Amino acid sequence: MNIKKKSWILFIISLFCIFSFSVLFTIGFFSNYLINKVLWIVILILLIISTSAFVFSVYLMGRHKRRRGFKKALTITGNTLVSLYGIGCLCFLFILYGPINNFRDWLITTAMGTMSHQYYCKWFYKDTIINKVLGSNYVDEIDEDTDMSMINKDDDKENYEKDYEKELFEHNERELYNIVKFQINGQDAYMAAIFDPSRITVGLSKFYPESGQYVSTMAKAYNAPFAVNGGGFYDPNGNSKGGTPMGITFSNGRVITGEPTGTNSGSVIGFTNKDILILKKNTNTTELQQMGVRDAVTMGPFLIVNGKPSFISGNGGWGYAARTAIGQRADGIVLFLVVDSNATRTKGASMLDLTQVMQKYGAINAANLDGGTSSVMAVDGEIINDPIDSTGAHKTRGIPTIFMVK
Repeated sequence: MNIKKKSWILFIISLFCIFSFSVLFTIGFFSNYLINKVLWIVILILLIISTSAFVFSVYLMGRHKRRRGFKKALTITGNTLVSLYGIGCLCFLFILYGPINNFRDWLITTAMGTMSHQYYCKWFYKDTIINKVLGSNYVDEIDEDTDMSMINKDDDKENYEKDYEKELFEHNERELYNIVKFQINGQDAYMAAIFDPSRITVGLSKFYPESGQYVSTMAKAYNAPFAVNGGGFYDPNGNSKGGTPMGITFSNGRVITGEPTGTNSGSVIGFTNKDILILKKNTNTTELQQMGVRDAVTMGPFLIVNGKPSFISGNGGWGYAARTAIGQRADGIVLFLVVDSNATRTKGASMLDLTQVMQKYGAINAANLDGGTSSVMAVDGEIINDPIDSTGAHKTRGIPTIFMVK
């Protein structure tokens, strides 16, 4: 092989190495995560070198058999691949660390809004960067107790000014619920109106506390014609079986989880014996029992309290994802909203989206429920939306609690 050919091959290999090392160095500079994973960097470097050596050896072995035209085509192909690889590396770094912050903000807020996938953004950003982004994307909740006097179930409203209100709320006395479908950020969304809030209860996994069940499975077990996912649950490292609810849980007046005294962390979302949706922070099971709470879960944030929407900065710090929300109108009608996401988890609803939709349909109290793969609306025991898990598979996961209509 002549010097020119050897130089060309070595040049190609060196460019691959330079581009790869540049990407790793830049990521390592902006993140603490990969610096602590030196072994992975070494493996990647070895992979690059070994792959380059393999290509080089194949080229040498076949050099006498190639015609001049093929050699020229190989040279053009090699130059093209290296150019594309270099452009790809630069675009990748520009998206992560360039002056346009849209992707960075989406990645950090979406990942940090999950319980088990925060490492997605920690691969690329230091804690200082993450905290700065979260500091500009947050929900400032209304610091008020729910004013139960604002709910009057006897205040029937028959004449609806908007077509979308008429579509959702007009019903006959025998109907338990009605559902309309629309889109939020290009994703399917389902809004359900439950006309009799006394029929709403919290259902519990048959296998609590060992593992959860699918929303549809629990709905069938309870013979509930309508159900959505309920509160959050403990999911360390993303490996739990979804059996243990977070914070306080009530079901038909029975305390399932939570301490009788002291202050429980988390935000309680539940119904009283008078069928009023209450949103309560810094509470315990004894206080809730004194308030007449019969069914409740723990999640948040609160979106609307006493008709006042929370102040939401940026995307609210939760990013965009599949979401479930609950609300109640002044006439007592309860709203359940489920929004789908896409396979790449780049779309869905933000906290601002949930708030605006709940306001549009007249909710005076509303809160976010568990989201992501858990977001499910089941009708007659069948899932009507399209949940997607972290692998891109179109399926949901086991959870401990549901809100259901019986």
